[in-house]
Amino acid sequence: MSPESKKLFNIIILGVAFMFMFTAFQTCGNVAQTVIRSLNSTDFHGSGYTSMAIIYGVFSASNLITPSVVAIVGPQLSMFASGLFYSMYIAVFIQPFPWSFYTASVFIGIAAAVLWTAQGNCLTINSDEHTIGRNSGIFWALLQSSLFFGNLYIYFAWQGKTQISESDRRTVFIALTVISLVGTVLFFLIRKPDSENVLGEDESSDDQDMEVNESAQNNLTKAVDAFKKSFKLCVTKEMLLLSITTAYTGGSLFGLLSKNNRFGRNPVVLLGILVHFIAFYLIFLNMPGDAPIAPVKGTDSSAYIKSSKEVAILCSFLLGLGDSCFNTQLLSILGFLYSEDSAPAFAIFKFVQSICAAVAFFYSNYLLLHWQLLVMVIFGFFGTISFFTVEWEAAAFVARGSDYRSI
Repeated sequence: MSPESKKLFNIIILGVAFMFMFTAFQTCGNVAQTVIRSLNSTDFHGSGYTSMAIIYGVFSASNLITPSVVAIVGPQLSMFASGLFYSMYIAVFIQPFPWSFYTASVFIGIAAAVLWTAQGNCLTINSDEHTIGRNSGIFWALLQSSLFFGNLYIYFAWQGKTQISESDRRTVFIALTVISLVGTVLFFLIRKPDSENVLGEDESSDDQDMEVNESAQNNLTKAVDAFKKSFKLCVTKEMLLLSITTAYTGGSLFGLLSKNNRFGRNPVVLLGILVHFIAFYLIFLNMPGDAPIAPVKGTDSSAYIKSSKEVAILCSFLLGLGDSCFNTQLLSILGFLYSEDSAPAFAIFKFVQSICAAVAFFYSNYLLLHWQLLVMVIFGFFGTISFFTVEWEAAAFVARGSDYRSI
């Protein structure tokens, strides 16, 4: 197998592994509150929202140390260990207890930080400046397909049910645990790429015997260096600008096409924000203003137009399309711009995303719909401008023959 084919194989395996894992995990997350509502009539008393708050809180804090973990352990083993904790969280629902449920939430917060930092590192070392966009697209396309398969299964298995029996719960979560474990094991199929033309790899590193003899010292040095780089990257102009775009997010045809895209990443991001703005406007017209804070039984308020399921489905499609635009291009520019510091860069990326997601979870229980949409429009606008600025500066350096990574 040629070096290029090996790297493409690794990207496909990476995407398929995440597809299996997140088919299980995202399905678990989508039905968790329904399951817990059924369990609260028993001795179990817990909250899916509290669990999510724990996960995102721990996730955010853990991103500060995950570059050091990935630097020592390596991306492959890091993803495998994280996958085991994802499977453990899902398995808790087979026979749940409050203590095990919340404890697993803490562990999966740590595991998620390690997993996504290692994923970004693995994506980068299996890409070069010509394939990073394509590989980002392949990965996100496979990852996002997990939403379809998991939700489709639940739709047919639990259609019309508001109370989930113990038998149904155990059957589903045993199956989801097995699916997650399959994805976890697939990480072992990822092969170490050849160092030639790999983003972030130094060409002059042939002293393998010396590295083995000094492995303990090197591991400590790697951990400290990765930790320092995380803080240094936080305050660079490019990372601060991209953090605004990252805050707005949180896949796909655009990544697949970007390999030969002479116009760069900006047109794809522009398409993404335009699609999102159309979706926001349709949501504003189609849903009552108090929909986010209305009780479970619904609301008596009216929308500006007669609420339509078809329009709601269209909005879902447009939001997914826009997300694909942003996520693939963010992965592409981070992998390209910080190819030598991919683990710290992707840790910061996920840190900002998780912090903003936690804030959004909090205010969504209090703000009316039009205020929430206004927040999204403001962050979307400034996030797009910030992305354009970084991309234009990068393109200018490339045009002058300078190293893209030096900006």
